[in-house]
Amino acid sequence: MSSPAYTRLENDERRRQLVALGERLFTENAFDEISMAAIAREAGISKALLYHYFPSKRDFFAATLAEGAEALRLAVEPDPDAAPAEALLASLAAYLRWVEEHRDSYAKLMRSVATVREARELVDQVRDLTAQRVLDGLAGGSGAPLPPTARIAVRGWLWFLDGAILDWLDGGDVAREELLGLLVGTLLGALTAAGAGDLLQAAADG
Repeated sequence: MSSPAYTRLENDERRRQLVALGERLFTENAFDEISMAAIAREAGISKALLYHYFPSKRDFFAATLAEGAEALRLAVEPDPDAAPAEALLASLAAYLRWVEEHRDSYAKLMRSVATVREARELVDQVRDLTAQRVLDGLAGGSGAPLPPTARIAVRGWLWFLDGAILDWLDGGDVAREELLGLLVGTLLGALTAAGAGDLLQAAADG
């Protein structure tokens, strides 16, 4: 009676091991640079068994992205009891720490966006979630409806954030705390230019 449950656990563990291997391989190699045959060799299993767990290389890649995205989500989850501006600052600081610890994975992911649909979809999902989180914080801090320009400012800032982080990783000449200050300052600047700078102040006061 216990055999099917044991087999299921064994399969789950093998899948976790493969996903962990994939995270390393897709960090060391671009998506198009590695084949399922090479991945199977690295895992010490047959290609047929690898396909049993993942029907295609894109499915395998998507599984590694999902695992990384969940780890990132947990790392930046805001404190529900913190003021909106404080929660934003803490989440942004946690995000930069996570990126610094996974710099190669982050850089590979961002540079895969143009060519790999799964990477693009994941980045879009993260941006959508982050934008909504920031906008909800701003709305909660002021109690007033947000102007459309605030939405544009926040979404545009998220594109700036990714570009700034890639430059930070490449340059290696700016401290993480300094980058954090720059990112917070540019968000305030974008909201101010959009006529919504008082919303961030209201969120901080709230």
